[in-house]
Amino acid sequence: MKKLLLSTVFYFAVCQNMLFGQIDSKMYNMMLKTLLSHTVTEVSVEETLAMDSVVFLDARERIEYQVSHIEEAIWIGYNDFDATRVAEVDKDAEIVVYCSVGYRSEKITEKLINLGYTNVCNLYGGIFEWVNQGQVVVVKEQEPTDKVHAFDKVWGVWLNIPKENKIYN
Repeated sequence: MKKLLLSTVFYFAVCQNMLFGQIDSKMYNMMLKTLLSHTVTEVSVEETLAMDSVVFLDARERIEYQVSHIEEAIWIGYNDFDATRVAEVDKDAEIVVYCSVGYRSEKITEKLINLGYTNVCNLYGGIFEWVNQGQVVVVKEQEPTDKVHAFDKVWGVWLNIPKENKIYN
């Protein structure tokens, strides 16, 4: 049932994107509410921007991180997540984990909580929502970029940037 609902939402999102060039935020939120388990604290882009000092952890694959990431984010991966990558991060630090839309980062946030991190949360909507709200992403030496790894063409419909800036590989 969950797969059918997600497939239907994707279908309508693709149709709307082809007709109007934008994704309806209500549909995006419906997809996220269905996709995520909501087992961890979630924060919005606005809430994240209001934090005094935050450590960003990128739970995407290395190739996605290399295309672009939130400034000063630490890459920790997903499929090959290894706790040693966060060994230098204080367990009481204010941590925001993100991925493309929030699913993978939710799972990594759960792992971090189990490892004893006390102030860790999931960025609701992930880097897609970050970029959709006009926030900067960087590449290499913290250079701003317009490119974002869109995961694949199905998930890429949720990213409101020109198609030439969506990277798939």
